[in-house]
Amino acid sequence: MTNLKPLLHTVLSPALLDLYEIKDCVVVIIDVLRATSTIATALYNGATAVIPVDDIARCISISNAIGGITAGERDGRIAEGLQYGNSPFEYPREFINGKTLVLTTTNGTKLLHMALARGASHIITGSFPNFSAVCGYLVAQNKPVILGCAAWKGKVNIEDTLFAGAVIARIKNHFSIQCDSSNMAETLYETAKMDLYGFLKNRNATHFRRLTNFGMEKDLRYCLTPDLANVIPFYENECLVLQRGR
Repeated sequence: MTNLKPLLHTVLSPALLDLYEIKDCVVVIIDVLRATSTIATALYNGATAVIPVDDIARCISISNAIGGITAGERDGRIAEGLQYGNSPFEYPREFINGKTLVLTTTNGTKLLHMALARGASHIITGSFPNFSAVCGYLVAQNKPVILGCAAWKGKVNIEDTLFAGAVIARIKNHFSIQCDSSNMAETLYETAKMDLYGFLKNRNATHFRRLTNFGMEKDLRYCLTPDLANVIPFYENECLVLQRGR
Protein backbone atom coordinates (compact mmCIF):
# COMPACT_ATOMS: atom_id res chain seq x y z
CA MET A 1 0.00 0.00 0.00
CA THR A 2 1.32 3.47 -0.94
CA ASN A 3 2.34 5.66 1.97
CA LEU A 4 0.47 8.87 1.16
CA LYS A 5 2.02 12.17 2.16
CA PRO A 6 0.02 14.39 4.53
CA LEU A 7 -1.74 17.43 3.09
CA LEU A 8 -0.51 20.97 3.60
CA HIS A 9 -2.75 24.01 3.17
CA THR A 10 -2.12 27.73 3.58
CA VAL A 11 -4.82 30.01 4.98
CA LEU A 12 -3.91 33.51 3.84
CA SER A 13 -6.30 35.29 6.19
CA PRO A 14 -8.33 34.48 9.32
CA ALA A 15 -11.39 35.44 7.27
CA LEU A 16 -10.81 32.22 5.27
CA LEU A 17 -10.29 29.90 8.23
CA ASP A 18 -13.83 28.52 8.17
CA LEU A 19 -13.16 27.05 4.71
CA TYR A 20 -10.66 24.56 6.11
CA GLU A 21 -10.95 21.45 8.27
CA ILE A 22 -8.35 21.89 11.00
CA LYS A 23 -9.23 19.40 13.74
CA ASP A 24 -6.65 16.75 12.81
CA CYS A 25 -3.96 19.15 11.59
CA VAL A 26 -0.90 20.79 13.05
CA VAL A 27 -1.94 24.45 12.91
CA VAL A 28 0.89 26.98 12.63
CA ILE A 29 -0.10 30.49 13.72
CA ILE A 30 1.97 33.00 11.73
CA ASP A 31 2.23 36.68 12.70
CA VAL A 32 5.70 37.66 11.57
CA LEU A 33 5.36 41.37 12.48
CA ARG A 34 5.50 40.81 15.37
CA ALA A 35 3.53 38.51 17.69
CA THR A 36 4.94 35.10 16.78
CA SER A 37 8.47 36.50 16.48
CA THR A 38 8.14 37.91 20.00
CA ILE A 39 6.62 34.70 21.38
CA ALA A 40 9.53 32.62 20.08
CA THR A 41 12.03 35.15 21.41
CA ALA A 42 10.51 35.32 24.89
CA LEU A 43 10.47 31.54 25.24
CA TYR A 44 13.95 31.20 23.78
CA ASN A 45 15.14 33.70 26.39
CA GLY A 46 13.69 31.70 29.26
CA ALA A 47 10.08 32.79 29.71
CA THR A 48 8.18 30.12 31.62
CA ALA A 49 5.16 30.56 29.35
CA VAL A 50 3.37 33.01 27.09
CA ILE A 51 -0.38 33.24 27.66
CA PRO A 52 -2.04 34.54 24.47
CA VAL A 53 -5.31 36.40 25.00
CA ASP A 54 -7.50 38.28 22.56
CA ASP A 55 -8.74 41.02 24.91
CA ILE A 56 -6.85 43.77 26.75
CA ALA A 57 -8.99 43.63 29.90
CA ARG A 58 -8.53 39.85 30.13
CA CYS A 59 -4.78 40.30 29.60
CA ILE A 60 -4.61 42.61 32.62
CA SER A 61 -6.89 40.39 34.72
CA ILE A 62 -4.90 37.21 34.10
CA SER A 63 -1.58 38.95 34.66
CA ASN A 64 -2.76 40.40 37.97
CA ALA A 65 -3.95 36.96 39.09
CA ILE A 66 -0.68 35.17 38.36
CA GLY A 67 1.89 37.93 38.78
CA GLY A 68 2.69 37.94 35.07
CA ILE A 69 3.80 40.65 32.67
CA THR A 70 1.05 42.39 30.68
CA ALA A 71 2.12 42.97 27.12
CA GLY A 72 0.77 43.61 23.67
CA GLU A 73 -0.27 46.08 21.04
CA ARG A 74 -3.11 47.48 19.02
CA ASP A 75 -2.33 48.80 15.55
CA GLY A 76 1.41 48.39 16.15
CA ARG A 77 1.68 50.46 19.34
CA ILE A 78 1.69 49.45 23.02
CA ALA A 79 -1.94 49.09 24.04
CA GLU A 80 -3.22 51.42 26.75
CA GLY A 81 -3.09 49.82 30.18
CA LEU A 82 -0.37 47.29 29.34
CA GLN A 83 3.16 47.33 30.75
CA TYR A 84 5.09 46.33 27.64
CA GLY A 85 4.65 46.09 23.90
CA ASN A 86 5.15 43.55 21.16
CA SER A 87 8.82 44.08 20.36
CA PRO A 88 11.13 41.07 20.68
CA PHE A 89 13.78 43.43 22.02
CA GLU A 90 11.70 44.08 25.14
CA TYR A 91 12.25 40.48 26.29
CA PRO A 92 15.97 39.75 26.71
CA ARG A 93 16.97 36.83 28.92
CA GLU A 94 17.97 39.02 31.83
CA PHE A 95 14.40 40.39 31.96
CA ILE A 96 12.07 37.58 30.89
CA ASN A 97 13.83 34.49 32.26
CA GLY A 98 11.51 32.65 34.66
CA LYS A 99 8.57 35.00 34.06
CA THR A 100 5.18 34.53 32.38
CA LEU A 101 4.18 36.88 29.58
CA VAL A 102 0.48 37.58 29.07
CA LEU A 103 0.23 38.82 25.49
CA THR A 104 -2.53 40.33 23.39
CA THR A 105 -2.06 41.55 19.81
CA THR A 106 -4.14 42.92 16.96
CA ASN A 107 -3.99 39.79 14.80
CA GLY A 108 -1.90 36.83 15.98
CA THR A 109 -3.48 36.08 19.34
CA LYS A 110 -6.94 36.54 17.82
CA LEU A 111 -6.21 33.96 15.11
CA LEU A 112 -5.00 31.48 17.71
CA HIS A 113 -8.30 31.75 19.57
CA MET A 114 -10.23 31.45 16.31
CA ALA A 115 -8.37 28.22 15.59
CA LEU A 116 -9.22 26.91 19.05
CA ALA A 117 -12.87 27.73 18.48
CA ARG A 118 -12.73 25.74 15.23
CA GLY A 119 -11.52 22.68 17.11
CA ALA A 120 -7.75 22.89 16.65
CA SER A 121 -5.98 20.65 19.14
CA HIS A 122 -2.37 20.88 17.92
CA ILE A 123 -1.14 24.47 17.63
CA ILE A 124 2.35 25.92 17.34
CA THR A 125 3.52 29.40 16.39
CA GLY A 126 5.88 30.21 13.55
CA SER A 127 8.08 33.11 12.49
CA PHE A 128 11.39 33.62 10.76
CA PRO A 129 13.28 33.66 14.09
CA ASN A 130 12.15 30.04 14.68
CA PHE A 131 11.95 29.03 11.01
CA SER A 132 14.14 25.91 10.99
CA ALA A 133 12.62 24.61 14.21
CA VAL A 134 9.13 24.91 12.71
CA CYS A 135 10.14 23.17 9.49
CA GLY A 136 11.83 20.31 11.30
CA TYR A 137 8.89 19.89 13.65
CA LEU A 138 6.31 19.72 10.86
CA VAL A 139 8.28 17.11 8.96
CA ALA A 140 8.78 15.01 12.11
CA GLN A 141 5.08 15.09 12.99
CA ASN A 142 4.07 13.67 9.58
CA LYS A 143 0.54 15.04 9.99
CA PRO A 144 -1.61 17.37 7.88
CA VAL A 145 -0.58 21.00 8.26
CA ILE A 146 -2.43 24.30 8.19
CA LEU A 147 -0.21 27.35 7.79
CA GLY A 148 -2.43 30.06 9.25
CA CYS A 149 -1.52 33.65 8.41
CA ALA A 150 -2.72 36.20 10.96
CA ALA A 151 -2.73 38.86 8.22
CA TRP A 152 -3.98 42.35 9.17
CA LYS A 153 -7.53 42.74 10.43
CA GLY A 154 -8.72 40.03 8.05
CA LYS A 155 -6.86 41.41 5.02
CA VAL A 156 -4.05 39.37 3.44
CA ASN A 157 -0.56 40.70 4.09
CA ILE A 158 2.79 40.06 2.43
CA GLU A 159 5.01 39.18 5.39
CA ASP A 160 2.94 36.28 6.74
CA THR A 161 2.48 34.94 3.22
CA LEU A 162 6.26 35.10 2.74
CA PHE A 163 6.85 33.00 5.84
CA ALA A 164 4.31 30.41 4.70
CA GLY A 165 6.10 30.32 1.37
CA ALA A 166 9.48 29.87 3.03
CA VAL A 167 8.17 26.90 5.02
CA ILE A 168 6.68 25.36 1.90
CA ALA A 169 9.91 25.81 -0.07
CA ARG A 170 11.80 23.99 2.70
CA ILE A 171 9.43 21.06 3.40
CA LYS A 172 7.28 20.60 0.30
CA ASN A 173 8.80 17.24 -0.62
CA HIS A 174 7.36 15.77 2.58
CA PHE A 175 3.78 16.90 1.91
CA SER A 176 1.04 16.74 -0.67
CA ILE A 177 0.25 20.30 -1.74
CA GLN A 178 -2.94 20.74 -3.74
CA CYS A 179 -3.58 24.30 -2.73
CA ASP A 180 -3.30 27.44 -4.85
CA SER A 181 -2.67 29.65 -1.82
CA SER A 182 0.33 27.50 -0.90
CA ASN A 183 1.66 27.71 -4.46
CA MET A 184 1.15 31.48 -4.44
CA ALA A 185 2.96 31.81 -1.12
CA GLU A 186 5.93 29.79 -2.35
CA THR A 187 6.11 31.80 -5.57
CA LEU A 188 6.11 35.05 -3.61
CA TYR A 189 8.86 33.78 -1.32
CA GLU A 190 11.03 32.62 -4.23
CA THR A 191 10.76 36.12 -5.67
CA ALA A 192 11.63 37.82 -2.37
CA LYS A 193 14.02 35.44 -0.62
CA MET A 194 17.29 37.20 -1.42
CA ASP A 195 16.19 40.34 0.45
CA LEU A 196 12.97 40.06 2.43
CA TYR A 197 13.39 43.49 4.01
CA GLY A 198 14.01 45.15 0.65
CA PHE A 199 11.10 43.28 -0.90
CA LEU A 200 8.66 44.52 1.73
CA LYS A 201 10.03 48.03 1.43
CA ASN A 202 9.89 48.11 -2.37
CA ARG A 203 6.35 46.70 -2.40
CA ASN A 204 5.27 49.28 0.19
CA ALA A 205 3.88 46.52 2.42
CA THR A 206 1.29 48.08 4.70
CA HIS A 207 2.42 46.83 8.11
CA PHE A 208 6.07 47.27 7.14
CA ARG A 209 5.25 50.91 6.40
CA ARG A 210 3.27 51.24 9.64
CA LEU A 211 6.14 49.94 11.79
CA THR A 212 8.71 51.96 9.85
CA ASN A 213 6.71 55.09 10.60
CA PHE A 214 6.96 54.16 14.30
CA GLY A 215 10.77 53.93 14.01
CA MET A 216 10.89 50.12 14.31
CA GLU A 217 13.41 49.22 11.61
CA LYS A 218 15.41 47.17 14.11
CA ASP A 219 12.31 45.10 14.92
CA LEU A 220 11.57 44.61 11.23
CA ARG A 221 15.05 43.33 10.43
CA TYR A 222 15.03 40.99 13.43
CA CYS A 223 11.61 39.56 12.57
CA LEU A 224 12.75 38.79 9.02
CA THR A 225 15.97 37.00 10.07
CA PRO A 226 15.86 33.18 10.28
CA ASP A 227 16.77 31.11 13.32
CA LEU A 228 17.54 33.73 15.95
CA ALA A 229 15.19 32.02 18.44
CA ASN A 230 14.97 28.47 17.19
CA VAL A 231 12.38 26.91 19.50
CA ILE A 232 8.85 25.52 19.13
CA PRO A 233 6.15 27.43 21.03
CA PHE A 234 3.47 24.79 21.59
CA TYR A 235 -0.04 25.56 22.86
CA GLU A 236 -1.26 23.52 25.79
CA ASN A 237 -3.34 24.27 28.88
CA GLU A 238 -4.06 27.80 27.61
CA CYS A 239 -0.34 28.63 27.41
CA LEU A 240 2.41 28.63 24.83
CA VAL A 241 5.37 26.69 26.21
CA LEU A 242 8.49 25.12 24.79
CA GLN A 243 7.79 21.82 23.09
CA ARG A 244 10.29 19.86 21.06
CA GLY A 245 8.12 16.91 20.10
CA ARG A 246 4.78 15.25 20.60
